[in-house]
This record gives sequence, C-alpha cells and structure tokens, in this order.
Amino acid sequence: MDLPRILSALSEPTRLGAMQIIWDGGEHCACELMSRLNATQSRMSRHMGALKAAGLIVDRRDAQWVRYRRNPDLPPSVERIIDAVMAAAETNDKVAA
Repeated sequence: MDLPRILSALSEPTRLGAMQIIWDGGEHCACELMSRLNATQSRMSRHMGALKAAGLIVDRRDAQWVRYRRNPDLPPSVERIIDAVMAAAETNDKVAA
C-alpha cells in the first residue's frame, strides 16, 4: 500500500468524514454519506473515488446508488494507522465542539 497516498486521502475533511462513517464496518449508501456530510453527488463521488484509489474502501453498485465499505483486505499495519487517525479525528471533533 502507498502510505503517502493513504495519508493524502485522509487529509481532506470530506474524505475524513466519510471514513469516520465507513470505519464502523458497515456498508453505507452514497446517499447517506451525501446527507450526513452535506455534499453533492458529484463532490461525494469524487472524494469516494480518491478513497477507493488509495485502497481504503470498496464499493458495490445497488440499483441507482453505490454502497461503500472499508476494504476488508487492508493489511493490519494500515488498519492501525487508520484507527489512529480516526481516534485523533474524534478527539479533535470533541475539542472543536
């Protein structure tokens, strides 16, 4: 896995927000991500493409929508990095609130 690409993908606020939602292990519709992150479909699609290109997520088409989930084949070392980023982001969210 390309660590700079992974960290770059996580450095953008909308992508980080999407990863915070997806990182729960569930499958999430693009429509849900758009609603929760207040993003347009084209903006959400572009950001999800960046996360997918970094190898962090996988997708599945379901009728007119695309559903996303974390990549089940992530190496444990990458999962630990993302866990640390998610923990730091959660702490940052609490401080900002």
